[in-house]
Amino acid sequence: MSKTLLLRTKTTLRNSKPDSSANFPITSHIKKLINEVCEILGTQNQWEHNLETRLSEEEIVPSDIAYLVFEKIRDAELGLKFFDWVAHRPYGCSLDVFAYSSLLKLLAKSKVFPEIEILLDSMKCEEKLPTREALDLIIQAYSDSGLVDKALELYSFVAKTYGFVPNVYACNSLLDALIKDCRTETARQIYDEMIQRDDARQIYDEMIQRDDGSQNCSVDNYSTCILVSGLCKEGKVEEGRKLIEDRWGQDCIPNVVFYTILIDGYCRKGDVERAYGFFKELKLKGFLPTVETYGAMIKGFCKEGNFKAADRLLKEMNSRGLKVNVNVYNNIIDAQCRHRCMVKAVEITRQMIENGCEADIVTYNTLISGSCKEGQVQEAERFLEQAMKKGLVPNKLSYTPLIHVYSRLGDFNKAINLLFEMTKRGQKADLVTYGALVHGLLVAGEVDVALTIRGRMMERGLSPDAAMYNVLISGLCKKGRLPDAKQLLVEMLDQHVLPDAFIYATLVDGFIRNGDLDEAKKLFEHTIERGMNPGVVGYNTMIKGYCKFGMMKDAISCFNRMMKRHISPDEFTYSTIIDGYVKQHDITSALRMFTQMVKRNCKPNVVTYTSLINGFCHKGDSSGAENLFREMQSHGLIPNVVTYSILIGNFCKEGKLAKAASFFEQMLMCKCNPNDVTFHYLVNGFSNNVPKAVSEKGDESHEHKKSMFLDLFGRMISDGWIPRVAAYNSILVYLCLHGMLKTALQLSDNILSKGCLSDSITFAALLHGICMEGRSKDWRNIFSCNLNEQELYVALKYSLILDKYLPQGATSEASLILHTLLEDCKSDIQEVDDRKVSATQGK
Repeated sequence: MSKTLLLRTKTTLRNSKPDSSANFPITSHIKKLINEVCEILGTQNQWEHNLETRLSEEEIVPSDIAYLVFEKIRDAELGLKFFDWVAHRPYGCSLDVFAYSSLLKLLAKSKVFPEIEILLDSMKCEEKLPTREALDLIIQAYSDSGLVDKALELYSFVAKTYGFVPNVYACNSLLDALIKDCRTETARQIYDEMIQRDDARQIYDEMIQRDDGSQNCSVDNYSTCILVSGLCKEGKVEEGRKLIEDRWGQDCIPNVVFYTILIDGYCRKGDVERAYGFFKELKLKGFLPTVETYGAMIKGFCKEGNFKAADRLLKEMNSRGLKVNVNVYNNIIDAQCRHRCMVKAVEITRQMIENGCEADIVTYNTLISGSCKEGQVQEAERFLEQAMKKGLVPNKLSYTPLIHVYSRLGDFNKAINLLFEMTKRGQKADLVTYGALVHGLLVAGEVDVALTIRGRMMERGLSPDAAMYNVLISGLCKKGRLPDAKQLLVEMLDQHVLPDAFIYATLVDGFIRNGDLDEAKKLFEHTIERGMNPGVVGYNTMIKGYCKFGMMKDAISCFNRMMKRHISPDEFTYSTIIDGYVKQHDITSALRMFTQMVKRNCKPNVVTYTSLINGFCHKGDSSGAENLFREMQSHGLIPNVVTYSILIGNFCKEGKLAKAASFFEQMLMCKCNPNDVTFHYLVNGFSNNVPKAVSEKGDESHEHKKSMFLDLFGRMISDGWIPRVAAYNSILVYLCLHGMLKTALQLSDNILSKGCLSDSITFAALLHGICMEGRSKDWRNIFSCNLNEQELYVALKYSLILDKYLPQGATSEASLILHTLLEDCKSDIQEVDDRKVSATQGK
């Protein structure tokens, strides 16, 4: 109704009489009359007639008291009702500036913005300017409601029209709104104008010799606090500190709030030492830190993992009688979770509740997220139940970590049920929630289910973003479903979601994986034609494709093109080209690229060195391969399973079994898990070079004469074991004595699947592995013993040999267990024999 009233009134006002010049004292009688007018306006029936009659009795023109009525009324609708009545009286009635301004103030307090704009427009047409107080209140209302652009527009009007800025309250509201809107630069301009135009405003007030109730605008502490807070949030803490220091003594008095803002700013920036310096300074100057000050400092210490210092401040708070609030506790709990200290996080939560501070949903969300990251899903579920039992309402941050972890674990039914439960409780799933589920499904290879979830998400009005499309396209490419991936790209464009370079790189990689280099080239060129920079990832993908197909000239051409566009190659670029040259048996070009890589200060990684080591091995230069291996280690790079396997395979091929065994032992000592390729090289190498292996074992002058692998393999061959079985058993022994029981058990199962039966030495090796893990009492739960007396003798014999190779200080109960098993076996045999004798004698 209110907007209609004003629209209807605009024409009438423009044609009304000049402003009334009535000026009478506001007596108690007038005040009583105003109260009666307000009461009449609040009635429903015949209020126009009653109002006309009452004012006629007093012989008062309504426009004379309009501003007093607007000042008295608290309901904007009643104010607009009176305004409409005044404007449409038979003889018309002109409202003065003060009446207009009073109504504007009423509308601003009620935040009815459309009506404010219509009224301002009407005043503009009549060339009437609202009072500064009215404009100040409107700016404040706009700012408090988040209508920052409207507030700025009116601010500029005031500055231009009056030559000074609005009052300090309006300006502070505007500053606060700008900072919340992340428009710190604009806030800084406003702040500077507040300072510059302050004097001009005071001069103006003196010239017109009146005070309309508005405050003289002097920048106060709060103004500076707001701006400094914004600067600190942007990491410009030094600029904020300088601003405070520059304002000292100029209507800006140092207080604990300034210190708290700076402390929080430095902690956010990661400069906890500087923050703590200010914390000590404020105490030296006689200020008492508030809960917020302590909270900021504690959060800073927790962020860098200094929980002792945080605990010290908590005790200081308690000694001062300050109650630690839930926000401070939540920051500590969050930090403990981020530092993977879930036990401590749970303990802090318990302490918080014991101290009378109730945990909120943020507390439980933090614990749920931390538990999920640690893989403690059941614990996370318990925290969710606890939160609900306390009457807290779980939100999307409560469910999303659980949905993500269940998706990652492959329990998609549970993840989908949680999503359903979340929406049932009125919590709308967002892109992050759906993204967690979709990502988990794709990791598990469930592309179709992921696409179904994406479809449901779109049905609920949520459109996938570029990141979700990227993982979906990647999942389809990995499954070889290129047409579906291309269709998804078309859908992206239809949905006006602009594909980025990563999406195109994913598709290019998909075509390359599926052997379609031509299609990959077309898409790569299309990316560039569209004016998109493929970036280092895009170029690397294309270079990888050329190298995969042995097209090294094209790979180098793409590399040079990349350089011309000022895109710096990374270690992946160089490593891919080096590996491409190695696979083409061009070690010279590979080394040339390696030299260029080093010159450009691009550090080679494990992949780079592994490719070169492979090249030297193919070339037959074992010495060069070993030198590169040592160089890699000297640079702090840790060889991976591929590096070790290449060297082991090369030495096995050359018949240098002692060196192969040596590198295998190094590999296990470095806790690098071997794979099937490693085992294949060792088994074939030793099985096909038995005489060499035995001769190296017996050669006392050889540098590897004490190799356990060679020693055991030689013993087994001498004892008549088949070379292949002897090689496998030697590997199992090595794995068990180096604490790799899990890998040994997997290898043992693999051997059994190939039709090889478990034997005495296998049993002895695995028993040693179990005992070295301190699980000697559990061995029967892991595997069974089906050995006869003779086989147990063999197992015990080799177990005693293995005892000699135990790491220094290590002990094993394996031989003792075998001895007990052997004695039990003898007893069982003796018992059987006794029964047979008894049975014979009985006959």
